[in-house]
Amino acid sequence: MQEMALTPRRIAVDGMGGDYAPAVVVQGAAQAVTDFDLEIVLVGQEQLLKRELAKHKVPGGRITVHHASQVVDMGESPVQAIRKKKDSSVAVCIDLLKQKKVDAVVTAGNTGAAVAASTLNLGLLPGIKRPGIVVSIPTLHGISLAIDVGANVDPTPEHLFQYALMGDIYSRSICKKRRPAIGLLNVGEEESKGTTVTKEAYKLLRESDFNFIGNIEGRDFFTGKCDVIVCDGFVGNIVLKLTEGLFENLVEFVKKELSQNYLAQLGSFLCKSALLNVRKEANYEEAGGGQLLGLNGVVIISHGSSTAWAIRNAVKKAAQVVEFDVNGHIVTEITQRDKFKTEPGNHSGTASKATPAQPDEKK
Repeated sequence: MQEMALTPRRIAVDGMGGDYAPAVVVQGAAQAVTDFDLEIVLVGQEQLLKRELAKHKVPGGRITVHHASQVVDMGESPVQAIRKKKDSSVAVCIDLLKQKKVDAVVTAGNTGAAVAASTLNLGLLPGIKRPGIVVSIPTLHGISLAIDVGANVDPTPEHLFQYALMGDIYSRSICKKRRPAIGLLNVGEEESKGTTVTKEAYKLLRESDFNFIGNIEGRDFFTGKCDVIVCDGFVGNIVLKLTEGLFENLVEFVKKELSQNYLAQLGSFLCKSALLNVRKEANYEEAGGGQLLGLNGVVIISHGSSTAWAIRNAVKKAAQVVEFDVNGHIVTEITQRDKFKTEPGNHSGTASKATPAQPDEKK
């Protein structure tokens, strides 16, 4: 049964990306074409992918295989890998997108390599200085967004300001929030707290027309205090992985206690449905992945340890982002904002030069 009614899309999926590729990736792709009205191009080593594909029932012609002879390992230097492995699965996926043979890309592979290949080959949207990964965060009051969670570990105040802009547009387009509340992740709520970068970003956001509520602390990450959480990629990535690990371990702690306590087992049976709902809401697999916002194209980056269900949901997200034309909305709003026509502090009207990101060698 079709779950989502969107215009049919063609999505390139990195068949070799992720800790459990290609088996889990192929399984997730098969689930996606069964559930959604779209096509998938699996990119990677042809024989391996076809062998895995033969294990699944797939609607005729909905999945094709595009050969790529090389694989970027999870621990490789991103820039070196992209330079030396021109025929890697992630690089070929991005090339297909650049040639407009697909509408979007999904990869669970090396994040740094995906960011490097995307930035260098697709380029950035007009006015954007650095891309940022945006992810959905389950909170006590619905879904919030966090940006950036790994693409840019050394941002400027202007980069953080642009993340707020892109997050605001994404929240309105995808999450249907009328006027998203935006918070800046910091070590304290006071304006005087934080690094030089966060202090300057605070000033830019305060002077903007965003619904900026000020600094928020780590304790508010899941309270729903704001709809868009702005942070640098270094802090954002640590917070994201810390919370994923915490959730996974809490589940194991609960299982351990239940196995040792009969009364607790009885209680868990009575509230089983509630526990399952909590687990579903907090599970990163439901989101599938995060979009690399700011690119001249749609690229969804999934967790390296993604399951088939996570890959399936990442494909769904890719189709949604294309359908709602998030990038088009970003370009429209940027052209209407004088802040992106001048450097911060420069009010002479001189156009600023948008320089493409230089991928971090250490990522």
